[in-house]
Amino acid sequence: MKKIILFILLVIIWFGPVDGSCSAAGNGNAETHAEPPRPSTEKGKAVNLAEINTLDMETAVAKALCSNPGIRAAKQRIHQAKARMDQARSTYWPRLDTGVSGRWAKLSGNAYDENLTTARFFNPNATIDDPETYYKADLTATWTLFDGFERKFSNLEALYGKSVESQGVKDAQRLLVSAVAQSYFSAQLALENIAIEKADEAFNQRQLQEARARYRMGTGSLSDVLNFQVRGNQAKTARINQEYEYDTALSGLAALLGLPQALFPGHLHLARLAPETKTELSTPCVEQLIARAFDLRPDIQKTRWQIKQTTARIRIAQADYYPSVVVSGSMEGERTDDMHFGGNDFGKSIQVGLSYNLFSGGATKAKVREASHRKKELEKQLEEMILSVSADIRASAGLVATAQTQVALQRQNVDLVQRTRDLVEKEYNAGQGSLVRLNEAQKDLTAARGALALSLVALRQAWVQLQTRTGTVLATYGVL
Repeated sequence: MKKIILFILLVIIWFGPVDGSCSAAGNGNAETHAEPPRPSTEKGKAVNLAEINTLDMETAVAKALCSNPGIRAAKQRIHQAKARMDQARSTYWPRLDTGVSGRWAKLSGNAYDENLTTARFFNPNATIDDPETYYKADLTATWTLFDGFERKFSNLEALYGKSVESQGVKDAQRLLVSAVAQSYFSAQLALENIAIEKADEAFNQRQLQEARARYRMGTGSLSDVLNFQVRGNQAKTARINQEYEYDTALSGLAALLGLPQALFPGHLHLARLAPETKTELSTPCVEQLIARAFDLRPDIQKTRWQIKQTTARIRIAQADYYPSVVVSGSMEGERTDDMHFGGNDFGKSIQVGLSYNLFSGGATKAKVREASHRKKELEKQLEEMILSVSADIRASAGLVATAQTQVALQRQNVDLVQRTRDLVEKEYNAGQGSLVRLNEAQKDLTAARGALALSLVALRQAWVQLQTRTGTVLATYGVL
C-alpha cells in the first residue's frame, strides 16, 4: 500500500500539472489571461446611532452599507464565487478514494453440488463452506494528466466569475447609496416644510393676538379675528400633513439603513437643509463624466468580466475536441471469514488510460456555438448599455443645470416676497392696507419658501442622480 501511494506522489512531483494552473506559479499563457484586478470592497463603518442625535448624509450612507440586508446578501455571492474558485483548483490534484465492503453469500443447491464435485476431483476429502462471508478493501488514486485544457479555463472562468460578483456588489452599493441619498433629501424637504408651516402658523397667531386686541379696543373688526383664526388652523393642518410626510420618509430611510422593523430611533433627527454650495452650482462637464462612467460604472465592468468569463467557457467547451489522459493506481484486497487483512491479501495495479471522443452527435460543436452566441449577446448588451449610460448622463446634466437655475430664481423670489410681505404687514398694522392683501402676501411668502426648499432638494437629488449614473457616487460618499 505504501509503495503504490509513493509511486503516485513521485509521478505528480515529476510531471506536474500538464495543462497549466492558475496558482501562483503561473503558466506560459499568463500574459494572455492575466488575473483580473482585485477590487477593494467596502468594509462598512461601525455606526452606533444611539451615540448621535443628528444624522447627516455620510453617517446614513455608512450605516446603510454596514447594515442593509441586500448588501449583505450580495456579499455572500462573492464568497460563493471564491468557493467555486477553490472547486476549480481542486481538479489539479489527484483523487484518492478508499472503500470497504462485506458480502454474505449462500450457494444454491446445484451450485453447491457442482463446486463440491469440482473440489473433490482434486481432493476427495475437500469441503466447501456455505454460507460464507467475504470482505473487500481497496485504495485507488486517480490523476488527470491532460483534459484538453478544461481545467485551465475552468479556473479562469471561476476567477472571472469572482470579479463579476465583486462588481455586482459594487453596483448594489451604488444603487443603495443613491436610494439613501434620495430618501434622505425627501425627508429633509418634509422637515423644511414643517419649519415653513410653523413660521406661517406663528405669523397668523401673532396677527390673531393683535386683531383681538384691536377688536377689544373697538378699532378692529371681528372678521379680522376670524380670518387669522382660519389662517392659523390652515397652517396647523399643513404642518400636521408635513409631519406625516416626514415620519413616512423616515420609515423608508430606516428600511434602507437596515434598522429593525424599519423603525427610526425617536431621539434621532436629520440635519436641516443647508444652503446650496458653489460646487452644487458649478457646471458639470458632460463629456468627461461620460468617459469616466465607462471606467467607473460597476454594471459596465461587470458585463466586461462576463464577456471574459464567456470566452473561458468557449474554451471549456472546446476541450472535448482533445483527448484526455488519466493515470491511476489501486490496491485491492479480499478475504473470507474475517477482516484481518494481511499483506498477502492485497494486489496492486497501475494504469495509464487515454480516451478520445470520436463522435457525440455534434454535442461538442453545439456547446461551443452556444457559448459563442452568449458572448455576442453580452457584447451587444454592453454596446446598448454604453449608449444608454451616455444618454442618461446627458439628461442628468441637463436636469442639474435646470435645477441650478430654479434655485437661483426661487432664492431671489423669497427675498422679494419677504420684503413685500413685511411692507404689507406694516401697512395693515398702520391701518393703510387691506386684510386681503396681507393674506395674499403671507400665502405668497409661504409658497415661495416651499418652492425654494423644493428646488434646493431637487438640485441635490439631480446631482445624486448624475453621480449615480456616472458611478462617482461611491467615491463621493467614501465607498472604496
